[in-house]
Amino acid sequence: MPFARLATATTPTCHIGLGLAAVGRPGYINLGRDQDLGEDRSVETLRTRTHELLDAAYAQGVRYFDAARSYGRSEEFLAEWLKARPAFGDIVVGSKWGYTYTAGWSTDAEQHEVKDHTLATYERQRAESETLLGDRLDLYQIHSVTPDSPALTDKELHARLAEAAERGLTIGFSTSGPAQAEAIRAALAVTVDGEPLFRTVQSTYNALETSAAPALAEAHDAGLTVIVKEGMANGRLAGPHAPQVVREIAEQAGLGCDAVALAVILRQPWAGVVLSGAATTNQLASNLHAAVVDLDDDQVTRLATLAEEPQAYWERRAQLPWH
Repeated sequence: MPFARLATATTPTCHIGLGLAAVGRPGYINLGRDQDLGEDRSVETLRTRTHELLDAAYAQGVRYFDAARSYGRSEEFLAEWLKARPAFGDIVVGSKWGYTYTAGWSTDAEQHEVKDHTLATYERQRAESETLLGDRLDLYQIHSVTPDSPALTDKELHARLAEAAERGLTIGFSTSGPAQAEAIRAALAVTVDGEPLFRTVQSTYNALETSAAPALAEAHDAGLTVIVKEGMANGRLAGPHAPQVVREIAEQAGLGCDAVALAVILRQPWAGVVLSGAATTNQLASNLHAAVVDLDDDQVTRLATLAEEPQAYWERRAQLPWH
């Protein structure tokens, strides 16, 4: 399993990964994006920015990189960077299928991505990912599984995914929405020829949205690698947007609110990889300080009061504008 390579890493940041959702396309829902990216969001500008982030991440000990078919040109940018660095054999690369990018490199498109978990979409997007990433692709996940996703019940799709696993590709799934725990438990029950199909789960978990924690602990106990996304709650836990308690603890630590927010996740015993969604190298450096934040019991208790009801959290997320 590719994540075994991370288990042997010794850098403090080896369990922090870099997600490319914020830089693989011009529009996304992170708060503060206008300040992060500015007006020039051409393909070449974001290509250069992505490569700079990847260089900075690798230099600081990050070894997991996360893309998706729907993250604009994220796979393309990552593939180009990998091709120029064939000696970087300790990297683990993950991508996702199930959403198609439809914004046409625009920030004001009526629809930015279309979800489809059918076998036909898997076959099309698997070919697209393979064309770009080739044998550098270690992990392929179903993007944003919900309890009603046909990907949980489509036996033909399961068989094709199992075939890919037999050829060495790790198969996983990600989740979104207020029923993440239900989706995780349903996916854990999926088997092919009596063997569990999925080896990883990537879910939203942060100080504001903690509802998936028990199910993620179950997934970890079942042998899956748990990857945590949206640890910054799409910017709601960063800088000027952070709740007062996060700002106070960050000031006490002499670090950024982002480092505190990610440290909350890193201390979870089931968290295998925690993603940074940094859009700048300064943000990345600040995020990586999470590895040295040592939260005491009182701080943990105070941060636990921030948790919102899942339905309210996801309704708020759905209202965030694409910038």
